[in-house]
Amino acid sequence: MKNNKDKLLKKTFLDFLIKEIIWTIALSGSILLISFIVIMGNFQWVYDLSPNLYYFFKSLFYIIANLFELVIPVIIIWIVGTLILLYKLLKKVFSYIHDISKASEDLVNKNIEYIELPDELLELQNKLNRIKRESEKNERLAKESEQRKNDLIVYLAHDLKTPLTSTIGYLSLIDEIKDMPKKQREKYINIALEKSYRLEDLINELFEIARFNSETIVLEKEDVNLTTMLEQIVDDFYPVLKDANKAIKLDIKDKVTLYADPDKLARVFNNLIKNAINYSTDNIITMAVKKEKEDICIIIINKGKKISDEKLKRIFEKFYRTDSSRATKTGGSGLGLAIAKEIVELHNGTIKATSDDEYTKFYVLLPIKNLK
Repeated sequence: MKNNKDKLLKKTFLDFLIKEIIWTIALSGSILLISFIVIMGNFQWVYDLSPNLYYFFKSLFYIIANLFELVIPVIIIWIVGTLILLYKLLKKVFSYIHDISKASEDLVNKNIEYIELPDELLELQNKLNRIKRESEKNERLAKESEQRKNDLIVYLAHDLKTPLTSTIGYLSLIDEIKDMPKKQREKYINIALEKSYRLEDLINELFEIARFNSETIVLEKEDVNLTTMLEQIVDDFYPVLKDANKAIKLDIKDKVTLYADPDKLARVFNNLIKNAINYSTDNIITMAVKKEKEDICIIIINKGKKISDEKLKRIFEKFYRTDSSRATKTGGSGLGLAIAKEIVELHNGTIKATSDDEYTKFYVLLPIKNLK
């Protein structure tokens, strides 16, 4: 903004200076021309009598004319002209200030689609329009995110009733029917346990939403053996993988050490692995680590249904779920990938996703400068 201001000031002042120079030259030249004509016309008869006398009177006239007829009027006229030019300059400057003030109001005016400024302020006009579009986009996304969060909380509150009612119902039957056959009792206990697990998942989603709204992520960095971390995370997922009849194939050729927050990075990969387990249609999920020129790239690959381009663009938004149905167990609170993105970016890295008819891939890129 300072460069734009300096450019505008220099351009405006140069414009004023050029006009002032042209005005001064034009005025001086006109007066000199008129004076010369007058001199030559009025004193021609003196020249006829005596050329020396003519030049004496001519010089004397110049002195008198400059002192009494030229200098003072020229100064007065020059001052008047300068004031007029200065007034026009100030009028132009204040016009710019007014236009910029109005443009600042138009930034938040939803009825104004495009901000227009004078040609001299074209660069500022383009920047203000970019800010306006970005602001409107962010506002729209914030409203959509808030609406998705509110809808999710309503769905969760409604969904809590079903497993809770079922659990209470089956446990009540077990409590009331003391002589219930063992096989039937075991069946009801298993159903109640299954519903309790579902209830736990829903409550965890509510806690995740509350924590995300109130939590500010602060990194506590230290030396982290990324290879060991990923191996540990995969081991921790063993019970879940076994129940889902799936496995994770680790492809790590080199030992990788990062200067990072181990807990926060672990949360990133936990969320990505959960996502892969939920949506994978194959038994094998691949996790590879590669050293590139400027980045360490961690890739999580699962075979499954293609994610459309439209959904891929929004997959890292808060509370966005690719599967909008609450009947499925795959769609959580819609925060896992948003949290992962925030943590990765705090580490000066990037995260992205691709999907085709066969595989969905998540790429986590951490800059080489974080390496030790």
